[in-house]
Amino acid sequence: MGALFVWHMGSVLVAPTNHAIGAPPASLHAENVHFSSASGATVYGWFVPGHPGRGAVVLMHGVRADRLQLLTRAGFLSQAGYAVLLFDFQAHGEPPGEHITFGHLESRDATAAVQFIREKVPAEKVAVLGISMGAAAALLANPPLPADAMILESSYPTIYQATEDRMIERFGWLGKMATPLLTCQLKPRLGITPDDLKPIDCARKISVPKFFIAGTTDHNTTIEESRALYAAAAGPKQSWWIEGAGHVDMHQYAGAEYEKRVLVFLGSNLSQDEKVGGVSQSP
Repeated sequence: MGALFVWHMGSVLVAPTNHAIGAPPASLHAENVHFSSASGATVYGWFVPGHPGRGAVVLMHGVRADRLQLLTRAGFLSQAGYAVLLFDFQAHGEPPGEHITFGHLESRDATAAVQFIREKVPAEKVAVLGISMGAAAALLANPPLPADAMILESSYPTIYQATEDRMIERFGWLGKMATPLLTCQLKPRLGITPDDLKPIDCARKISVPKFFIAGTTDHNTTIEESRALYAAAAGPKQSWWIEGAGHVDMHQYAGAEYEKRVLVFLGSNLSQDEKVGGVSQSP
């Protein structure tokens, strides 16, 4: 019975979460876009034009979420003049997909999204901002994403650690025992192994500027794991460990401070202007 329960749990975890999204909010002034991905999906999203020379940002949502998770970020980035692309990963929101793959196929969508926005605004530098699985997908892309900078929020270092953290959070020590029974399902279900889902290894090879953000009380990706991911990453890099934050929406949690730090990072790495959104680019 225990083995059947764990197999059923695996089925739930990889099940697609497809649903209609609807029209973009009028306040965003976005256009509907779609593009093909090597994941096999046609990816759907919204593109928001920006001010020439400011730069562009590709937003990547977390697991079992969709582009709606990114609306507030798209809003303040657009107000600061950035072009913005927000989209749904395969097996999430509108794009088809047989399984959620925790960053594996999603990394191909990430690559397709960056390539799309580079064609859309070829004169602009491009950053990606990924949340949880979205951050992992950005790191897992092979070859590395053709981006000029990365903001990586609450990414797991390895899928084994991600699974173990979540199982312990929900089931205590019994959850820890279930971790290998879940991760061993990756091969029969998805055709990959835990070694294919190690963002920490990929981070060593990515040389563009990176801004790591995580919460100090996150139980899904512990602060020790976030610090280890940061330590392993190639430079240039910087970090912000948000005191008291768990595995939550960091923009909602930190508000104006989040916006200020993100705009300073983007302005330093993308913009051709002296100021971005009224925020000076001096350190």
